[in-house]
Amino acid sequence: MNVQGLTLRVVTFCQRQKVTLVGRTLIQQLRIMKIIFIGTSQFAAPILENLIKNDYLIEAVITAPDKPAGRKQEITPLPVKESATKLKLKIFQPEKISAISQKISILKPDLIILASYGQIIPKNILAIPKFGCLNLHPSLLPKYRGPSPIQTAILNGDQFTGLTIMLMDEKIDRGPIIAQKKITLAPEDNSQTLERKLAQAAANFLIEILPQYLQGKIKPQPQDERQVSYTKILTRQDGQIDWNKSAKEIARMVRAFYPWPGAWTNFNGKRVKILKAKAVEKKQEATRPTNQGFLLLEIVQPAGKKQMTGEEFFRGHRI
Repeated sequence: MNVQGLTLRVVTFCQRQKVTLVGRTLIQQLRIMKIIFIGTSQFAAPILENLIKNDYLIEAVITAPDKPAGRKQEITPLPVKESATKLKLKIFQPEKISAISQKISILKPDLIILASYGQIIPKNILAIPKFGCLNLHPSLLPKYRGPSPIQTAILNGDQFTGLTIMLMDEKIDRGPIIAQKKITLAPEDNSQTLERKLAQAAANFLIEILPQYLQGKIKPQPQDERQVSYTKILTRQDGQIDWNKSAKEIARMVRAFYPWPGAWTNFNGKRVKILKAKAVEKKQEATRPTNQGFLLLEIVQPAGKKQMTGEEFFRGHRI
């Protein structure tokens, strides 16, 4: 090898080492940034845990107060608090996030990350971090803004849904989009299984996108307001089955509303939850006629009783 060739190889090697060193330095700088994480539900918990796993500095976690749950209405911590406690993170649980705006300001976060929190973040908090506030939303915005995008996607029979990382403003789910990822719905997905699938995908997606955003490599894009659709806060009454609908619609409702608010019907004056069902064309044992087709009741739960198969229920009740 001549001197010129050797020199070229040495220069190339040094350049590669310099790029590697710069890359490592950038990642190290990103991971000492102070982050405040805001969230409550099972969708948010894996996102928080994956940030810690990837060495991001979580200065504090803000979540909802503990609430009564289950038949006995025992005070129970929400999933994000459970994760934060396990990870030994500082936790705030205000009734209204505006009440701790001064505490957030004192912490001087570089970035706020939010997922499934349920409160509007006021302007004075949004203005604190220099890199803004990022929200992970379980739909392909501007479709399905609001509190129940997972249930709505199943209810409407969508073949796919997705994730959006957006830069928050003072309006609900309106801010410019940083990145999106499409997720396929499986025919058997209910809101619980789909939430888990989306949560894990969101946890990994954020780790992929976050360095690019913080280095200024991604320009947030405004949402197309012509394509906006909204979801609603679900109530227990939303779960009442209308048997004038088709069997396919009711089967989607059963999946969409499991476990909350649950699909249910009145039978002999008592409420019966339909926990699992599917549409069939022909009448068979444990089916209920609908406006179009038959609904096969696979698992039900009469009020005050344990879960049972549809066959067991019909054997014990005269139709």
